[in-house]
Amino acid sequence: MQHLITLPVLLPLLAGIILLLPPCGKSLVLRRWVASFMALATLVASALLLSTILSAGPVVYAIGEWQPPFGIVLYADPLAVALCILTSFLSLVTIVYASRGDDKAGSFYHPLAHFLLMGVNGAFLTGDLFNLFVFFEVLLIASYALLMHKKDKHTTKAALHYVILNLVGSSIFLIALGVLYGVLGTLNMADMALKVALLQGDDIYLAKIGGLLLLIVFALKAALLPLHLWLPATYGRAMPVIAAQFAIMTKVGVYAIMRVFTMIFGEQAGELSGIASTWLWPLALVTLVVGAVGVLAAEDLRRLSANLVIVSVGTLIAMVALNDEQATAVAIYYMVHSTIACAAMFLIADMIALQRGKVQDRLVNSRGVAEPKLLGICFVVAAIALAGLPPLSGFVAKLWLLDASYGAEVAWVFWPIYLLASLATLVALSRAGTSLFWHDHPNQDEQFEDNVYAGKRRTWALVLILMVPLMMTVFAAPLNEMSNEAAAILHNSQVAIDTVFALAKEQ
Repeated sequence: MQHLITLPVLLPLLAGIILLLPPCGKSLVLRRWVASFMALATLVASALLLSTILSAGPVVYAIGEWQPPFGIVLYADPLAVALCILTSFLSLVTIVYASRGDDKAGSFYHPLAHFLLMGVNGAFLTGDLFNLFVFFEVLLIASYALLMHKKDKHTTKAALHYVILNLVGSSIFLIALGVLYGVLGTLNMADMALKVALLQGDDIYLAKIGGLLLLIVFALKAALLPLHLWLPATYGRAMPVIAAQFAIMTKVGVYAIMRVFTMIFGEQAGELSGIASTWLWPLALVTLVVGAVGVLAAEDLRRLSANLVIVSVGTLIAMVALNDEQATAVAIYYMVHSTIACAAMFLIADMIALQRGKVQDRLVNSRGVAEPKLLGICFVVAAIALAGLPPLSGFVAKLWLLDASYGAEVAWVFWPIYLLASLATLVALSRAGTSLFWHDHPNQDEQFEDNVYAGKRRTWALVLILMVPLMMTVFAAPLNEMSNEAAAILHNSQVAIDTVFALAKEQ
């Protein structure tokens, strides 16, 4: 079982290689089955790893048995593994959904989806900042290709902006790593957490520069204002099934902020303690406002869903900025909820667009959809979850968010902005549902092509992903307990330090 921590990374890597080779490379049917099976295997491995960690505590794995902090380590705690489960589940759902025909729109969808899964899981599990950069590059290269899966000029333009911004971000990331390595002599996160409090003189300012450069990179990945402009165009132009899979990618940036600025530059960091908080709080609030305005201004359901991702990022960063265990626990629960709900809305937007002809998912009066009951029910469920209405997980998350921020000095600012953003979400989704389902002009004699219907694969994928908000409400108590445990471990950097260097002593 000691190698279990490697499976969420190795299984997608193995899957990507297998899917490129014969016979999978020549048979689309076989490729679909193998891709689905390997995604399910990654999900099961991640679930087993979480069970192990909850019973035995965080796990460290030294690659090649090189002793930390000199070797590269994987570090798994409840937060990292819970996000691996989320990513693996989302990949499974989108792969099943794409197997209805979206994977025919371009080449190599299935191997690229697994390479993306590998990069995201690796980013969550790495205990080394340079390896975080490496996994960022893996997921970004896969995402570049996936964006171009369906080739048209609008997608190419959005992809070009996305690539250029991320190349700039990668350059800044390398500069930040060079500065921090020059000051601290290590990029192992646990070792950095030990050494950052011992800095003196000019080294403190150099480390602060390195830390703030990292904040810029992670804010770009998370789509935090003012580095958010790439997201609506990119997600709005990508194929919806790919945008649904990308719903997790902004959370990689949020996770990196949580990990680095709590574990390394947290309360134990001396003069460098909380260097990000000054910036995170105002940026989170402005991101919330801009996201809410974007939701109200959206002219189609995909662009609306993309702006909902921005709203979720603003909410998450506001919780991170509070720098409190309870707020972090809420952020973990909300991160899972918002990722699933936004991904579900992208898939629903795709089905609506397929069945409405030339107007696609634009919020205008048009012909009715071929499956109004199925899509109407799915839309209502996703909208209830995103708007934070009972009885789904959005309502639980909203109450918990308000409770976690109630005692903070900034509650008088956060509460009205967050509640107004929630109201804007409710109004926008209500307007979208009215335009898409109530103000249509059904033609009883109209014939729809077979490929626009959901079919078994798409229906099962939608049902599976929409069951999550309900299950998160039913099992809110154990999820609350697990989130609190994950937050407690994250805020106690000594746990990671002891776990990593206990391994070094054993070797």
